[in-house]
Amino acid sequence: MELLDKLNWRYAAKAMNGKAVSEDKITRILEAARLAPTSSGLQPFEIFVIKNKEIKEKIKPIAWNQSVITDCSHLLVFAAWDTYTVDRINYMFDLTNKIRGFENEGWENYRQMLLGMYPQRDPEENFNHAAKQAYIAFANAITAAAYENVDATPLEGFDPAAVDEILGLREKGLRSAVLLPIGYRAEDKDWLVNLVKVRKPMEDLVTVIE
Repeated sequence: MELLDKLNWRYAAKAMNGKAVSEDKITRILEAARLAPTSSGLQPFEIFVIKNKEIKEKIKPIAWNQSVITDCSHLLVFAAWDTYTVDRINYMFDLTNKIRGFENEGWENYRQMLLGMYPQRDPEENFNHAAKQAYIAFANAITAAAYENVDATPLEGFDPAAVDEILGLREKGLRSAVLLPIGYRAEDKDWLVNLVKVRKPMEDLVTVIE
């Protein structure tokens, strides 16, 4: 019940007060994102944690001038791979073998299947697939933030190409997918803070097929 209580408490804060979130909480939020499941375990994304005020100021105008960009404690940028490559796929499979301490024939066959499929696909298709994986980690981070009594505001309203340029993402083979300001709500400035959370009733959302 504690987790559900936290999720009922959270909302997409429209104003933050600039108070710093402790680094131990940020670390746990990022660890929750790191532990998120992804397709084939490839984790095809990186997370950039922006604390620098000047960079936040550069991003704000290309994110609809939303105040949470600059008033947050940490701005998380989830950046997906621009495509799948042989090297990227091999890195994750090799890392798995190293950590587990052995090679498995079925696992190696699966590696070859992915190598024969993913790198040959259209890069845009691969980016869209990678971005979906980034969103899974993004959701984990939002949930973890709520558990820490920290606000997190999901933002898709920004110019991805401009964020890519500011952070030099394209040179790293990455493209920005979604932003997540982390901080504390400014209750005196946020019109949303006292409104009742609205979600579909369970019967309109879930169909049980027995």
